[in-house]
Amino acid sequence: QVQLVESGGGLVQAGGSLTLSCTTSGIVFSAYAMGWYRQAPGKQRELVATVLSGGGPIYADSMKGRSTASRDNAKNTVYLQMNSLKPEDTGVYYCNARHRLTLDTYWGQGTQVTVSS
Repeated sequence: QVQLVESGGGLVQAGGSLTLSCTTSGIVFSAYAMGWYRQAPGKQRELVATVLSGGGPIYADSMKGRSTASRDNAKNTVYLQMNSLKPEDTGVYYCNARHRLTLDTYWGQGTQVTVSS
């Protein structure tokens, strides 16, 4: 059974930082590109960053320059460090795993991030 479990969300003041983690099981982690997405209330889910296995992170404009995505293949875990958080960063943050060849895709349940002004 495939599981992606996010953690690390919470309430933070504007300007603060959070680090999210997503630990996976049931997949060959190194065969998957790992992504972080977010969904604000009333808005579509959007890409934050993608981390390829053996490659560097690729950032979407949404949090470019304020986030660092990384992965630890030995721990089957992907991270998203977020800095200088703004109220508009509020939303549910999801972890995504996409197989590099088959494109099989899995999602975590999401973790809430709330940034207060």
